[in-house]
Amino acid sequence: MSERAMGIPHLTPERWALANEALVRKALAELSHERVLAPRADGDEYVVTAGEVEYRFGADVLALDHWQLGAIARYRNGQRLPLDAMEFVVEFRDVLGIGDAMLPVYLEEIASTLASSAYKLSRPAVSAEALARADFQAIEAGMTEGHPCFIANNGRLGFDAAEYLRYAPEVGAPVRLVWLAARRERCVFAAGAGLDREGFFAGELDPHVRRDFAARMAALDLDPADYHLIPAHPWQWWNRLAVTFAADVARRDLVCLGEAPDRYQAQQSIRTFFNTSAPHRHYVKTALSVLNMGFLRGLSAEYMAATPAINDWLAELVGADDTLAAVGFDILRERAAVGYRSPVYAAATVKGSPYRKMLAALWRESPTPKLRDGERLATMASLLHVDRDGGSLAAALIAASGLAPAEWLRRYLDAYLVPVLHCFYAYDLVFMPHGENVIVVLDGDVPTRVFFKDIAEEVVLMDPDRPLPDGVDRIRAEVPTELKVLSLFTDVFDCFLRFLNAILASRGVLDEDTFWRTVAGCVADYQRSAPRLAARFAEHDLFADRFALSCLNRLQLHNNQQMVDLNDPAGSLRIAGELANPIARYGPSRPA
Repeated sequence: MSERAMGIPHLTPERWALANEALVRKALAELSHERVLAPRADGDEYVVTAGEVEYRFGADVLALDHWQLGAIARYRNGQRLPLDAMEFVVEFRDVLGIGDAMLPVYLEEIASTLASSAYKLSRPAVSAEALARADFQAIEAGMTEGHPCFIANNGRLGFDAAEYLRYAPEVGAPVRLVWLAARRERCVFAAGAGLDREGFFAGELDPHVRRDFAARMAALDLDPADYHLIPAHPWQWWNRLAVTFAADVARRDLVCLGEAPDRYQAQQSIRTFFNTSAPHRHYVKTALSVLNMGFLRGLSAEYMAATPAINDWLAELVGADDTLAAVGFDILRERAAVGYRSPVYAAATVKGSPYRKMLAALWRESPTPKLRDGERLATMASLLHVDRDGGSLAAALIAASGLAPAEWLRRYLDAYLVPVLHCFYAYDLVFMPHGENVIVVLDGDVPTRVFFKDIAEEVVLMDPDRPLPDGVDRIRAEVPTELKVLSLFTDVFDCFLRFLNAILASRGVLDEDTFWRTVAGCVADYQRSAPRLAARFAEHDLFADRFALSCLNRLQLHNNQQMVDLNDPAGSLRIAGELANPIARYGPSRPA
């Protein structure tokens, strides 16, 4: 059988070597940043060692202890060796603190991440300039890196090689969802304000599709009125539901109705789909029992019950706020959700078990109908995209915009950072505002506003006293006062702006001082615009000299199947000292 017939022509020695070089570079950089590794200076190089193995590399250390590595060489007893990310993990296993039982699973995630990189290298090269002019979904599929902090960020453990080519976001292949009928008494269905079930599905499924589904039910002497419709990821149906829930299928508690004709494209979050046949229709987020970047990606019926209510509450808050309206901020509401409960697995498991998260889905607003004339969309992750030749998509947008780089950056920060700041200081409300969770609206080549998504699972309210409607209380979390502002320092400064700064500085687009002075100016101007919040600004000082270094790879290395306890996110943090705050010297009370 040929390599092409086996579906793995991208796995060649040349591509594998390039993928390993890139991942070892990232591992050395991020583990040095998180102080898992402690490189020592040796002349013009830095050195880290593990037993008889030595790594030597040039590096510039930028703001926030960001390591920008040059050439890397690996030696054992003076003999130079090729770079190998899996061997790197084994060599440093004691330093990484990874347990014996978890080590092979983490290595498998590394292998899968490398295979994904090799696939991306097999695709025709697209320049950053060309991708910057592409449409929304071409940009989505064109991302090559994944999460900028995590080393093993494309695990997708559960997909075989052929399934990878059908379902991986970077492949951009069309996918048809499998629709199931699930007996109502075992389901929860929740819809947002102003929606009813029948009217909602009339907008999501064409009339002839609904008639076909009803005919299939009638052929089995089943009444469609006794069932809820649930869309499922095809992988989930064949690999989990048809096997794990075989009894439910046999009893007709679950009925497979087949695929609907609409074509979807997997998003970077892997289990969320954009409707390419009808872009005005909702995203669909499905349960997917694969291990990816620290979590099994399931969805529970319990979470679905409150999802629309959480989104309605937040949409009302956002819609009534003048500051958020002034910068055009909006959320993509999760308008409806459905989940299936198996009594047997519920009795056999505890809350949070993957067996309770195998069959559920939600529908999220599409950003497409929200666009105005001349606007277009891009995932915020694209601002960190670097093409095969080192070209930066952000730099390409800046060049095409005709604006000075600092002015372009400030426009972006006004659109993105101001809503993050205001939600925190005015409402004690934080999101997970990383690149994949934010959609940027571009007018020409300039960011003008943003949409936040993945609301119900990610938003956290840290105010213990704010009244909440029934069911919405799930989003409240008890966070120590001294850790509250860390959400901004970690999620925004360390996990996104750190990388954007390095990309622009290393390409001569914008020097570090100007970058962080621009960030500081955005923060200071926002604070001046909201004097009523002065006490909050003082209590949670974004211009503090230093802040705690919260480490994501340390989290994943500690537990790569459940990185964070969603009921106690603050208690899951892994802190490793402090970082110097790059905007501290530009604070309002500091000398210019």
